[in-house]
Amino acid sequence: MTAAELSLPRSWDEITPSWMTAALGNHFPGATVDGVTVALRDDGTNRRARLALTYAAGSGPATVFAKAVDPDHAELVALTSGLFHEPRLFSSDVELPLDHPAVYAALIDEPGSNFVMIMEDVVARGADPRDSTRPMSVEQVANGVRGLARMHSRFWDERLAATPGLDWLEPFVAFEGLEHAPLHIAHERLGNTVPSVVLGLSGTELFVDLWARYIGTLTTSPQTLLHGDPHIGNTYVLPDDDVGFLDWQMARRGNWSLDLGYFLQGALTIEDRRTAERELLDEYRGALALPAGELPSTDEVWLRYRASVAHGLAIWMATLSGGDAWQGAEISLALAQRYAAAYVDLDTPAALDALT
Repeated sequence: MTAAELSLPRSWDEITPSWMTAALGNHFPGATVDGVTVALRDDGTNRRARLALTYAAGSGPATVFAKAVDPDHAELVALTSGLFHEPRLFSSDVELPLDHPAVYAALIDEPGSNFVMIMEDVVARGADPRDSTRPMSVEQVANGVRGLARMHSRFWDERLAATPGLDWLEPFVAFEGLEHAPLHIAHERLGNTVPSVVLGLSGTELFVDLWARYIGTLTTSPQTLLHGDPHIGNTYVLPDDDVGFLDWQMARRGNWSLDLGYFLQGALTIEDRRTAERELLDEYRGALALPAGELPSTDEVWLRYRASVAHGLAIWMATLSGGDAWQGAEISLALAQRYAAAYVDLDTPAALDALT
């Protein structure tokens, strides 16, 4: 049995040793799994688990990370994230020139609105998964923006269209629903920790006049492959301070500024972002492997970066308004505060006016 012939398990308990042997076969030929146990599970909008493996023959990873659809959230994930984008990306054989977990098997059941991915447990090679309560250093973020620049320039403009494995990639467009977020919950949680102008934004102003207008700019300029959701909670830091990116479910095509701004503004403390952001934008631009005629100017990078705050602010104000349903309050609060400060520091409305 090959990985392509595997059926999708309905629960982690249905992953048998023979199933896992087939899933790992292309990457670990000769390895025969004789034991699979659930070491950790973390179910949210998707089902996630760390599986511990033992072997009767050959060798392979001691643990793997498994991800599948939670049926209760499949419709929401399809609306906001694209249900099959991540498994399609890692089934495409397209090389991504930045650190990410190796994917051993990616199986899709479109009629059943389900997928299962078996991938590398990056913790096994010393990776340190981060969230907003443990921000990165400036040098770590510099490594992250250089990785994003390598990926963006690899698929910049016509290079993306010339990559057949990505011909399914959808544009990043505004999805519905954010405008219904109960912002009063976010306002109560934020109190006086963010500028009053942010608390004064109505749902229409935040999610339509700012966020949707910014998202509309992503397809009016040269487009590239976007991670689509590179906030700090979807990253890890390696022992050499390189940065890797997890959870590619929102992979899209669009302007590079979404990835760059969303990552940089949320991964640093407010103080470090204020001190280092110009230097970090120079690092990004300098790492773009593009001919001079295609390279965005320093002024364009600064303008689009300033406008990109609209995305982070809208997403994390909406997330904070959802209570603890999507993220812990401490995590959401820290990110909402960082994007709120950037919104004022960078005069995001003026940047959007200049772009649109």
